[in-house]
Amino acid sequence: MDVLFHNVRELVERAEREEKQISELMIEQEILISGRTREEIMQQMDQNLTVMEEAVERGLQGVKSVTGLTGGDAVLLQNYIAQGKSLSGDLLLDAVSKAVATNEVNAAMGTICATPTAGSAGVVPGTLFAVKNKLNPTREQMIRYLFTSGAFGFVVANNASISGAAGGCQAEVGSAAGMAAAAIVEMAGGTPQQCAEAFAITLKNMLGLVCDPVAGLVEVPCVKRNAMGAANSLVAADMALAGVTSRIPCDEVIGAMYRIGQSMSPNLKETARGGLAATPTGKAISNAILNNGDLQSILKARITIE
Repeated sequence: MDVLFHNVRELVERAEREEKQISELMIEQEILISGRTREEIMQQMDQNLTVMEEAVERGLQGVKSVTGLTGGDAVLLQNYIAQGKSLSGDLLLDAVSKAVATNEVNAAMGTICATPTAGSAGVVPGTLFAVKNKLNPTREQMIRYLFTSGAFGFVVANNASISGAAGGCQAEVGSAAGMAAAAIVEMAGGTPQQCAEAFAITLKNMLGLVCDPVAGLVEVPCVKRNAMGAANSLVAADMALAGVTSRIPCDEVIGAMYRIGQSMSPNLKETARGGLAATPTGKAISNAILNNGDLQSILKARITIE
C-alpha cells in the first residue's frame, strides 16, 4: 500500500520538510488510501467527534452498566472538582472524569467511538473535551485533534498492535494515551517532533500494562485505566511542550511495546485468567455474574472476600 509515512520518524520528517501539521499529513494520507475527497473525510471525522461529545455528555449525567460493576464515577469526579479541593488540578481531573464518562457509557452498552478500541475509547475524547475549555479550539481544530491521534494510532496498528488480546492493555490504553498526548501537543501549538516526544514519554511509562478484565467484561479495571491514561497524556504533553525529550526514540518505544506484548503470558492478554481477574474478589465477582448477574450478589461476594 502506497502511504505517506510508515513510522513516526517518517511522519515527523515529512511534517518538518513540508512545514505541515501532523493532522494535515494524516488527512492527506486518508485521501490517498481511501480515494475519498477531503470534504468527505472531514465530514466523517466531524461525525466521530459528535459521537464522542454525546458519549461524554451522557456519561456525565450518570450511567450504570448492566452488571452494576461500573457507573457513576464520572459524576463523583465532577462533584469533587466543583468543591474546589482537587489536588491534581481541575483540568487534569476534568480529563479523567470525561475519560471515565466515555467508558462508563461503553460499559452501559451506549454508543462510543473506538479510539483506537472500545476498551480504550475514553482517553482521546476525555483529554480533548478537557483541554477544549483551556485552549478554546475551533471545530476544525478539534477535528484535527482526532487526525493527529489517528496518525500515531496508524503507526502503532501497522508496526505493533492496538489489541489487548495481542499485546495487553499497553497496546490499548497505552496507545490511546500516547495518541492523546501527541494531539494535545499539536493543539497547544507544539512542533511535530514534540508530538512524537509526548507519545514516546506516555507509552514508555505504560509498557507492560496487562489486560486482565474481571469476569471478561470491559469494566474493571478498564474504566479506571482510561482515567489514568488521560492523566498520563496531559503530564507527558506538558513535559514535551516544556522541552523534555525521550531518550528512547518514539519508534523504538513502539517496537519495545510490541515485543513486550509478544512475551506476555496469555493469562495477561484479555483472557480474564490472570492479574486482577484472578484475585479472590475478581473470581467472586465473576462467579456472581455468571450465576445470575444480580448486583446485590456481586456486592455480597465482594464483601465476603473483604
